[in-house]
Amino acid sequence: MNGCFKCGVGCWKIILYKWHCLLWFSGSHIKFVQFSFKMGFFLALSLACLFRIKLCPWLKKFLCRLKFKRLSLAAVGFLTVSSVITMSAPFFLGKVIDIIYTNPSEDFTDSLTSLCALLSGIFLCGAAANATRVYLMQTAGQRIVKRLRTTMFSSILKQETAFFDKTRTGELINRLSSDTALLGRSVTENLSDGLRAGAQASVGVGMMFFVSPSLAAFVLSVVPPLAVLAVIYGRYLRKLTKMTQDSLAEATQLAEERIGNIRTVRAFGQEVAEVGKYTNKVDYVLQLAKKEALARAGFFGATGLSGNLIVLSVLYKGGLLMGSAYMTVGELSSFLMYAFWVGISVGGLSSFYSELMKGLGAGGRLWELIERKPQLPFNEGITLGKDTFKGALEFKDVEFAYPTRPETSIFKDFSLSIPAGSVMALVGPSGTGKSTIVSLLLRLYDPISGTITVDGFDIRQLNPLWFRTKIGTVSQEPILFSCSIAENIAYGAEDPSTVTAEEIQKVAEIANAASFIRDFPKGFDTLVGEKGILLSGGQKQRIAIARALLKVSQYPKSYITTFALDAENEYLVQEALDRLMEGRTVLIIAHRLSTIQNADFVAVLGQGKILECGKHEELLANPNGLFRKLMQKQAFLQNNGTFALDLQSRENFLIIIATF
Repeated sequence: MNGCFKCGVGCWKIILYKWHCLLWFSGSHIKFVQFSFKMGFFLALSLACLFRIKLCPWLKKFLCRLKFKRLSLAAVGFLTVSSVITMSAPFFLGKVIDIIYTNPSEDFTDSLTSLCALLSGIFLCGAAANATRVYLMQTAGQRIVKRLRTTMFSSILKQETAFFDKTRTGELINRLSSDTALLGRSVTENLSDGLRAGAQASVGVGMMFFVSPSLAAFVLSVVPPLAVLAVIYGRYLRKLTKMTQDSLAEATQLAEERIGNIRTVRAFGQEVAEVGKYTNKVDYVLQLAKKEALARAGFFGATGLSGNLIVLSVLYKGGLLMGSAYMTVGELSSFLMYAFWVGISVGGLSSFYSELMKGLGAGGRLWELIERKPQLPFNEGITLGKDTFKGALEFKDVEFAYPTRPETSIFKDFSLSIPAGSVMALVGPSGTGKSTIVSLLLRLYDPISGTITVDGFDIRQLNPLWFRTKIGTVSQEPILFSCSIAENIAYGAEDPSTVTAEEIQKVAEIANAASFIRDFPKGFDTLVGEKGILLSGGQKQRIAIARALLKVSQYPKSYITTFALDAENEYLVQEALDRLMEGRTVLIIAHRLSTIQNADFVAVLGQGKILECGKHEELLANPNGLFRKLMQKQAFLQNNGTFALDLQSRENFLIIIATF
């Protein structure tokens, strides 16, 4: 980048040298060269300082965070060169016209040829500088969008779970895609064009005063009203852009949710209704777009009219000055060309200002999310060593309500102790908070009061990222990613890229998944589809078990929390679960009788607390006990006198918490 900047300085020196070669014109031309040099230097300094102007706090922080200064300064250098060369053209062309009309001589042809050749070389340098500017700004734009999206995605993933409870997925996707592209374009390509327009307008106005101060003052009287109009328009457009982006986010959310659940939509025959809902969303976006179009039409119509009035006023006033012999035809031609450039530049500034306001509207939404601090720590806290981390788990006087429903209490004085290396089965009616226990254990939420401890340490003191690496989960409806089976299994490792094919095959064998995987034509490279839609429920469950096994296989002891799985392939799934639970602390949240029977203890959850706790046989033998009533309600008595549970319940899950 330093090379690019030095190249721009070199081009500037060459241009100055060529301009000094034109000193044979007259003394006034020396003044022009000096004036141009001062204007160019002042312009470069002004544009370089523009990046330090506090347009808005988040934009300044954003540009500094992206380390944009060096690249921007190089681009500004080339911008200055190209703009000064472009804006010097009318002056020299006016002098050429004066030479043609007023100074015929014997060496007229040679002088004109030399001058035109020299100007062609200067214009070529200007074109090269402009091309370099465009390249640098385009490259910078892509780098900014890339870094912005990475920063955004990182910030999103670090937010607490409660944030996702109240924030729609479609809105986040819209910010990650549409808003980042809009902001990136605004602060690079659009900013470059705006700086160029501003540079040309500034130099053009300066040269208009240089050629004819009285005519320039007369012409530019139209600028103050335009400035007031631009401020009003910009504020309105910024507000309108924010509303448009919010509406687009809602439409994106609706489309993403319906497409992701297309089978449900189709099963209930709601295709036409969903199309109607989406149409209503985009209709509102269209209404906002019409308002924006109306505002843009008025603004650009006013700026276009002002440009035409400038040219007309130049012709009128300039004609009067020529008639009074205060201007030559060449000076009037130069002034007209400068007025023309200023008019074009004003139009460019109008477009720049419009796009910048749109970018600021989108950028405010982005910066709000980037700067948002998660309410729960992401990678802070202590980690336990091998001698300390044994696996004892205890809930003590826990009170909890979901942040989105603070008025609805889930737990009150909830207490439960699970010794290290033991198996605890947790049962209870639907809606009593069994799944919430898992969320609290994973520290997706913090309790309102009370403590959850691991080996005597409050989990709020532990590093959540470290603690979750010791936990493996398998749910009734496990979620798989849209990639290969091998990649889904490897996802359970702390670093999936280091997992070997042998390790994947080994845990697949233990989970009773290897046989059906090998039946696929591509084996472990078989794609599972979005959320594992191409696999059956039992296949997804066994892959999820393999994933959990891979996560805890490096540890001789583990915590395990389980929800019983589907009855499909029951023997294979149960055998895989037994292998998974061997030698580990287990919390089973289930209705499967065989799994509950194998538990060391059974706890019955109801009314926000533990109502019964003891051995399976003891609780089942109590005729008035809640556990027996729950079993009778959800089971039927078989010939051998044992209870077999109704496995249609969806409150089933498996969690493993691994120790060293």
